[in-house]
This record gives sequence, structure tokens and C-alpha cells, in this order.
Amino acid sequence: MASALNEHRVVVIGAGVAGLVAALQLAQRNLQVTLVEAAATPGGKMRQPLVDGAAIDSGPTVFTMRWIFEQIFAQAGTNLSDELELTALPVLARHAWSENERMDLFANPTMSRDAIARFAGPAEAKRFMEFCKQARAVYDALEGPFIRSQSPTLTSMSGDLGLRGLAVLAALGPMSNLWDALRQHFHDVRLQQLFGRYATYCGSSPWQAPATLMLVTQVELDGVWAIKGGMHALAKTLARLAEAKGVKIRYSSPCASIATEGQRVSGVTLADGEFIAADSVVFNGDASALGQGLLGQQVKRAVPALAASKRSLSAVTWSVHAETDGFPLDRHNVFFQPDYQREFSDIFSRGRLPQTPTVYVCAQDRGLDEAAPERDRLLVLVNAPAEGGRHLTESEIDACEHHSFSLLARYGLTIKRMQHNSLRTTPSDFHRMFPGSGGALYGMATHGWMSAFARSGASTRIAGLYLAGGSVHPGPGVPMAAMSGQLAAATLMGHLDSTSKSRRVVISGGMSTRSATMATMD
Repeated sequence: MASALNEHRVVVIGAGVAGLVAALQLAQRNLQVTLVEAAATPGGKMRQPLVDGAAIDSGPTVFTMRWIFEQIFAQAGTNLSDELELTALPVLARHAWSENERMDLFANPTMSRDAIARFAGPAEAKRFMEFCKQARAVYDALEGPFIRSQSPTLTSMSGDLGLRGLAVLAALGPMSNLWDALRQHFHDVRLQQLFGRYATYCGSSPWQAPATLMLVTQVELDGVWAIKGGMHALAKTLARLAEAKGVKIRYSSPCASIATEGQRVSGVTLADGEFIAADSVVFNGDASALGQGLLGQQVKRAVPALAASKRSLSAVTWSVHAETDGFPLDRHNVFFQPDYQREFSDIFSRGRLPQTPTVYVCAQDRGLDEAAPERDRLLVLVNAPAEGGRHLTESEIDACEHHSFSLLARYGLTIKRMQHNSLRTTPSDFHRMFPGSGGALYGMATHGWMSAFARSGASTRIAGLYLAGGSVHPGPGVPMAAMSGQLAAATLMGHLDSTSKSRRVVISGGMSTRSATMATMD
């Protein structure tokens, strides 16, 4: 390996947000960085296909934890607000349980309290405020010891939590799942559904996810923003900054295998046979692809393959550019069925599409106090099982589509879909786009309290090979994936800067940065 940092060659595989952040931060340290991406554009799951002439965000749609990106952009010598136009959303999401049962959750907790009081009564509003207090305590306890720490263990996290943090987690109950915790806070099952929905942000069931996932409530209360140009604009901006720092980005260049020499990586071979020599490689794909041997036998032992039964949720989505009528859409809208538990037993126990799906609709031109467009750009999504040995049939998917859009119609939303203005994406499609995933969009399901320690960290069993992305620690979602890119870069640099390969990495920032950010929002 070259001794000087400016001679150290790194290949980053995958231009999702984690790969872009890792490449950017490694280039800032003067390493020679090449980023190879199979698609023609950056973004990974932050994709934006053209549907009937309209670019529609068809992956992540929620921008949260702004402080993480402010830190990343500041380290790159610029400001997030100078590079992207962000607008804070006053309504976090609009929820419906029938044609007449609707409730908005607001970024302002007081407004949410008042909305809950009108919807479910003053006692539930009081319980909501107590729930928010516990969610904040859980977030504050876990941010440093878990979220910002590279591959924490039960022992390391217990030590980092301190007595106060341990007390916060003990109050949840060590074996409590999210649904049990929500039942303790809320008597109205509709509110249990609303906040149980946060388990799906990690691709999990609220009946199996740990109660600590209530911290997602605090993440959203800290702010949700809309990005002009969509979430894909974030990926394009990170790619532009990376190239300005010297990163060579090669699109339409799928990686076929990762090579080793001796006991460490030596480079990558592209699908067209080209070999790119490297001293280090950062793999920003589904980590299970390595264990399945999809990147070659030489690195198969880097991480174990994920059993199909451990995979997170997949989805069936419809990217639509169409006229809508009836329901007053906001930017984020959730339409619940009454039998919520059946949705997750269908997916995780029976391995089938839900017979009573909850439907999420992101209306990408709403929520900013602007006039409704003539045609809405929509992402419609229902949860689905990842592939676990069988493909969903066309008839099953067609039936799910009928159930989903019939539900929307019953609740008052009519979408004038036609073949030319709607693009359907299935778990099989996601598997083709993201090899090794089985269509799972979040890596491993976060089921059971020990699942927090089961995700791979940035380091692997192969010297010089590092991991980033939503399938590894700290987990799925755009901000978490960005943080995994930071952790991968910091771990790689730590190995170059130190003779110790076991030194723990904890990235800077966190609560103080988050608090300062939010102070400017008041």
C-alpha cells in the first residue's frame, strides 16, 4: 500500500448517498478516489424516473436530520443552504382512517397536541406530550453511543450510555416492542397505528421492532424539509461537490467483482472487464451481496449473507403523473386500514402482499401553500415482502394494486391513472436494481432488541474493504446512510493514520449541532 495519503487509491462502489459522502470525504483528505456506479445517474435508491414527462422522486421522500448534511457540506467548504433550496414543512403528514376520519401531525408539537385533542380527546393529547418527552429522551440517549458510533456493541454502548441513558432505556422495558410501548401511551388504536408507522421507516413491523424506534418521532419533530428539485437534487449536488474535490465518477459502470492480493483488496473489475487497481475499496451496496458471492469468491467471507427470513420490507410503488380529485392532499399522506396487524403478519409470517394494505402517497407539488397543480406528481407505496424464495405473481400484484387504489377512492382520493402516466415497481424490480437485496429496501429488518447490534459496521474481514449504505450500521434512511458514509471514510482514514485497526470511530456533531440548527427554525 502506498505510504503517502495522496498516493492512496480508493474505489467506491455505488453512488448512493453513502457512497457519495464517503467519496467526498476521502477526496477531502487528498486520497485518489474513483466512484463507479451501475446507473447513469447518482442517487441509488434516491432515483427520479421520468413519467409522462415529469421527474418523480421514487425512493426516499422525507428529508430529516438536517444537521447531518449541514455538517457534511461545511466539511466540504460550503453551506447546505447555499447549495440546495430547502423549505420546512409545517405538516409532517396527513392521515386518514376513513372518508371522514382525518388528522394532521404538525412539526409544531403544540399544534399536534391540539389536533389530537380535537381528533381523539384531551386525554390522548396529554398522552401525546408525554410520549414526545420519552421519545426525546430515547433519542438523546442513543444519538452518541449508537447512531454516531461505528459498529457499537452491547458492552460499548452500555458504557457510553451512562446511568442516565441506561435509566431511559430501562423505562421502556428491555424486551418491549414498539407496539407494546405505544399501547402504554395511547388508548386510541388510530394513534397507535400512526406512531407504529415509524417502524416501517426501518423496514420493520411495529409488533417486532424494539420500542427504541419511538425516537423517529423526535427526528421528525426536529424538522422535515422539502428540497427544490426533489431528493434526487441532494444526490446530484453531492456528486458535483465530490467531482470538484477530484473524485472521478464513472456512471454506467457496474462492478463485477472485487479482487484481493494476499490478505487485502487490490482493486475492482468492471462488467466490461476493465480492472481498476485500488489500495482500499468502499462498497456501498447491499452488504449481503458480498456474502452471496455476487462480487466474487475472493471477498465472499467479508460479511455473512443475510438469510431471506431476516430481510426488511420491500414495496410495490407507483410513480404517477396524473390529475387527482377529492381528498385534500398534503405532501405526505398515509391512508390506514382498520386491521393494521394483518398487514405485517401477511408480509412477515405469510410472505405475501398485504390483503389490507396501508397506502402512502407523496404528493410532490403539495404542502408548500401553493396552488394545486393541474396534474400531481405522486409516489404511491404499499409495503411488500422481500423475495424469500419465490416471486410475486402478476395476479397477486394486480390484486394488491386494486386493493390499494380502491382504498384511496373510498377515502375520497381519485387518481386518473392510465398506462402512459403510471410506472409500477415491484420487489423483483428492486432486486434487479439492488443486487443481493431480494428487493428489501432497508437491509435487515430491525426485529428484536438485539438487532441493533447485528448490522455490519464499516470494517470487514478483508483488509482494505469497507462498507457503507443503508444495509449497514447505523441503518436505513437518507441521513443514516449518509452517516454510514462518514463512518466508512473515518474508519478507513483511522486505519491509515493509526497502527491500531481496532480503534473505535465516533463521528463528531450530534445534539449540539442539532440543537443549534433547530434554534434557527423557531
